[in-house]
Amino acid sequence: MRKKVDPSKERSVVVDWDAVHRRLADAQAAVDRGGARTRDERDSILKARARAMAQELPAETVAAEHMEVVEFLLAHERYAIASSSVREIYPLTDITPIPCTPAFVLGVINVRGRIISVIDIKRFFDLPEKGLTDLNKVVIIQGHGLEMGILADAVLGVRSLVRKDIQPSVAALTGIRENYLVGVTRERLVVLDVEKLLLDKDVRVEESVE
Repeated sequence: MRKKVDPSKERSVVVDWDAVHRRLADAQAAVDRGGARTRDERDSILKARARAMAQELPAETVAAEHMEVVEFLLAHERYAIASSSVREIYPLTDITPIPCTPAFVLGVINVRGRIISVIDIKRFFDLPEKGLTDLNKVVIIQGHGLEMGILADAVLGVRSLVRKDIQPSVAALTGIRENYLVGVTRERLVVLDVEKLLLDKDVRVEESVE
């Protein structure tokens, strides 16, 4: 299981790129002049150059190239949702069915006074059902003033994905679920598009529980 990461503890990195470039230029100039230098002097110059090149990228650059997600398991398939859209993980202990709703709507739960609908992604995507496990969790997503719960058998943790490694889709993922995906990684991790799920009127359920 991957180690959970607390996004609030991530460190923002500020790099003085002018100073880095100056050190690189000085190191290169020294190397160019270094035909007659001693071995220790050459080693010192090369180490200085390596340190300059190893400076960390700014936090903004890292954020643009990476996507932090919450990964979860559902009937032996791995899904992920952008962590910025996850409000919390809630145990599925009691759920109230709603009459006259699609089969993928399991019902609603009361989370500290908030009534939240829970959907089964497997049923929504019309995929083979393999039953529920004893480790049921609800991943509560939010956005645009809306909330929704997504059923999960287990939450595997938080991880960072390289955006360029997320493929738009693969042949095995055509059909309805293709419309709700950010993409799929090479490890077959299915990344869901939270905004499309929340704003789809066919998915949202607005119901109160007495």
